[in-house]
Amino acid sequence: MAADARDQVTDELGTPVPPEAAPARPSAARLPDDSRPGDPGPEAPRPEAPPSETPGVLASVPRPSDTPDTRSADAYGPGFAAAPAPVPLPLPEAGGPRDAVTRLHAHGCWYPSADADGTQVAFICDRGGVPQLWAGPVDGDEVRLLDSSPEPVKEVSWSPDGRWIAYTTAPGGGEHTRVLCVRPDGTGRRILAGADPRSSAYLGCWTHDGSAVAVTLAAPATRTYADDPGHLPMDTEPTGAPLPPDWTDRDGRATLLGGARYDAAPRTAPASTPIDLLALAAPAVRAGGGLSAYLIDPDGLASPVLIATETHAATLRVCDLSHDGTLALLRRGPRGRREAIVRRTVDSATTCAVAVADGDPWIGRFAPDGRTLWLRSNAGREYAALFALALGDDGEPRGRSVVAERAGNDLELLSMARDGRTAVLSWNVQGASELELVETFPSRPGLGEAGPARPVSLPHEVVTRVAAAGPGRLLLALAGSQRRPGVWWAHEGVSVLRTPWSSRDEDSVPPGRPPVRPVPVRLRARDGLPLSGWYYRAPGRAPDEPAPCVVHLHGGPEEQERPVFNPLYHELLGRGLDVFAPDVRGSSGHGRSFVDADLGTGRFAALDDVADCAAHAVTAGLADPTRLAVMGRSYGGYLTYASLVWHPDLFRTGIAVCGMSDLLTFFAGTEPWLAESAAHKYGHPERDRELLRDLSPMSRVDALRVPLLAVHGEHDTNVPPGESEQFVRAARERGIPAELLTLRDEGHDFLRADNRRLFRRAAADWMERHLQV
Repeated sequence: MAADARDQVTDELGTPVPPEAAPARPSAARLPDDSRPGDPGPEAPRPEAPPSETPGVLASVPRPSDTPDTRSADAYGPGFAAAPAPVPLPLPEAGGPRDAVTRLHAHGCWYPSADADGTQVAFICDRGGVPQLWAGPVDGDEVRLLDSSPEPVKEVSWSPDGRWIAYTTAPGGGEHTRVLCVRPDGTGRRILAGADPRSSAYLGCWTHDGSAVAVTLAAPATRTYADDPGHLPMDTEPTGAPLPPDWTDRDGRATLLGGARYDAAPRTAPASTPIDLLALAAPAVRAGGGLSAYLIDPDGLASPVLIATETHAATLRVCDLSHDGTLALLRRGPRGRREAIVRRTVDSATTCAVAVADGDPWIGRFAPDGRTLWLRSNAGREYAALFALALGDDGEPRGRSVVAERAGNDLELLSMARDGRTAVLSWNVQGASELELVETFPSRPGLGEAGPARPVSLPHEVVTRVAAAGPGRLLLALAGSQRRPGVWWAHEGVSVLRTPWSSRDEDSVPPGRPPVRPVPVRLRARDGLPLSGWYYRAPGRAPDEPAPCVVHLHGGPEEQERPVFNPLYHELLGRGLDVFAPDVRGSSGHGRSFVDADLGTGRFAALDDVADCAAHAVTAGLADPTRLAVMGRSYGGYLTYASLVWHPDLFRTGIAVCGMSDLLTFFAGTEPWLAESAAHKYGHPERDRELLRDLSPMSRVDALRVPLLAVHGEHDTNVPPGESEQFVRAARERGIPAELLTLRDEGHDFLRADNRRLFRRAAADWMERHLQV
């Protein structure tokens, strides 16, 4: 496809709309460069010790060595099929200057990770127009670009010994990621895992001595699909070859993954359909794939060591290793059924498993002596709390206790100080964050406790990440309704200061258009379930004047609407449109029962929640009932499609962004590990086939009455672009105006500044055209 034929609205699929009918496009303006390159500083020395002599690691513990890992398949259980060990691939120095060629005046900084003494920080910043790896002093303003390649960066981790910075990138902006590392002075850049474009690699923790980093590698799937996977028999490959005989029944349990049956005929599953609320998602939704976690020496002096493998896995991440290297903390499992696993590295034996909440993957840390595991968990609870798990010398559990909890609030983020004796807790309080420090200590052998909490005052509403940064110092990634994401640092929890290189609050938006602070909204669904959200009132609108309103639906479904600065909302508000951003059932932050309330046939009730939220905005006197629109991304895009066909007379238009239009074709085309995870949320594509068809907007597309804009990233493999294409095609076949905007070099998330700007303006133009008349 030609480069100039991708970033455009299409008439027929692939046929451009005439320029006069397309939304206005911004020009690629070059912004002023006010950056100052910094001095990268010298590299920290490291003795070249053989593996058995490396300080802090026992010689008997499996670790990167000069010989490959030779443990037998039996050590990992039946069905062992690890992804091949990755081979580090040296890269040439990233071309271009060490500072951004184009500087965004109002930029975001996030995902900080500090060096060994906490004076330097690596972070992600989009001041160059795409999220890239930067580094600089915590309290200085001379930061430097460490990798000038255009591949978006997603995670960052500085090694404990200060010698390496590991990070993940998304080549081409897509969903397949790779793990790289670079020295703090920008030299030595190399790919550690994920060089094969068919695979993906994910960053885990470092060993405590910095000698190796854990990386999860997703093996390429063995199954491929034809252009129209929805018409494939579910028991065959596209070539006609049979799938593995156990691919749909490896757990041998529930035929419906969900809650109580929704009784509004004719949308229901048969009454005889058995239900099991506690059933785990059936593995192997698609054949092939698999996740394997390795320890990799970034210097390339030792062979990778296999820590764990899951042949048919949804997620797998190494979150921590004990200081002596004998125990590993893993996070695995599908959405809604995550587990924390303690595994011995010497024999790969799993010693205990505890349920943990969705959300941030960094779920816990071992105490320095390895006898206590501090864990963020919602095991047996509505809301996640801080647990202390007592462990024996062999890693076996010896007791469990809750040491910090809040009624009605989730423990959202857990971080530990470098010495492992201070826990940093971030609580989700109705969408905002409250931060506190607690001292952790063993009150008696094998049992952990926490001291009194010390609150930390925050300058903005939401904490997105907490990182230790040397003695008494923390790094905080903050976001809020009045600012773009930035990095702040706190000393002893007393004062919180903005880093000089984060954009200032006053630079978030152009002069004369201050950000709108949202107002919390509470309502009840038609079945009595409490719902909530945030309402943004367009500036200059009289309080008693009903306004055109866009109901915006977040993704997930387990995400939560938070009071953070959203450039899309600001663009819509600037056009005189209100925005109502609710949390329908299935959202996080409201307890486990609320997250699970949309499982199985409960998703029909989630579709009604959208209508109930729109009705509440009208009855509250905020929204004009004749000028309502619906919009959302990912799962919110699915809800947009569904709302337009389930409630065809409620909304005047809709914009679906990277949304699923047919759940069966979604399962056929998505990544295998995502399919494994999504089966628990939506239903199994074989056993729940009729339910998925009934829940699919494509099955009701004949009810569509209003114009639709679909937006998709061309490299999206989470929700393939065909999901938007087929719905737009079906709408046009029925005489409904429908357009498709495909963004080049983007995946499921839009990460490049020019594409984000194009998307915002195209969406606002569309909404203004259809709601302001």
